[in-house]
Amino acid sequence: MRNNNGKTSHLSLRLWLFLSVFLVMASLCVIFGYIFIQGGSELSLSFLTNMPQGFPLGIDGGIWPAIVGSFWFTTIACIFASFLALPTAIFLAFYAKTTRIVSLCHFFIHSMAGIPSIILGLFGYTFFVVTLNFGVSILSGGLILGIMIFPFIEVRVEKTLLEFPKNIMQASISLGITKTWTLFHLILPGCIGNIASAIALGGSFAMGATAPILFTGAVLFAPSPRSIFSPAMALPNHLYILVGQGVSISKAYGTALVLIILLLVLNIVPLVIKMYRKER
Repeated sequence: MRNNNGKTSHLSLRLWLFLSVFLVMASLCVIFGYIFIQGGSELSLSFLTNMPQGFPLGIDGGIWPAIVGSFWFTTIACIFASFLALPTAIFLAFYAKTTRIVSLCHFFIHSMAGIPSIILGLFGYTFFVVTLNFGVSILSGGLILGIMIFPFIEVRVEKTLLEFPKNIMQASISLGITKTWTLFHLILPGCIGNIASAIALGGSFAMGATAPILFTGAVLFAPSPRSIFSPAMALPNHLYILVGQGVSISKAYGTALVLIILLLVLNIVPLVIKMYRKER
């Protein structure tokens, strides 16, 4: 009896695991497939390279300013988040002297990760747009996106640093080499692939966010930006306007398809980096 019960439990567990994986993969395929079918007809060179046109705005033309704006927002977000995340991760991994400090820092970082994006957008408007007088601009939007993805990048970079073989660092220090030299000449170069992957994944997270830039940098229409102090269009915000105001559902699906393709590219980049590092 026990044998039969054990086999039944084992089969039930395997069936549950298989169904879970199947449902996840099937859901992704259905979502991507449906968006591709609905938006594929809109994809063309003119759609990718022209400005929005028509009345209401966006019913004709393309999404080029939104593509450029999204790259601007994402680039600033990645630079700012990396500027905060790398030193924080290095400090917590190698220089924090007590577990109490590490635990306290982790508590604040994890709490930041749980802040709703709309609240981040409101904070960004109050602090960057009004208080610092950056105005509604790419800089304001990029900075608040950087704050949003900071915990995402920091946790992954810290994990990468902690997983680096400790015997290499111990051997280096035992030879009289300073911890700082070891960190910058051995550990960071050895972890650069995973660090770049974390930043790229954070960038994909930032590129798909709407709420943080809704009040800080994204606008209904703007030409391709020439300065970080200018407002800009962004793909997720443009998609929100096309659907929310009933401008054009077909254009919305085309915009969604372009956004998904860009996000997939940003997610594939880390895999390519890792494969390249492994081959070397």
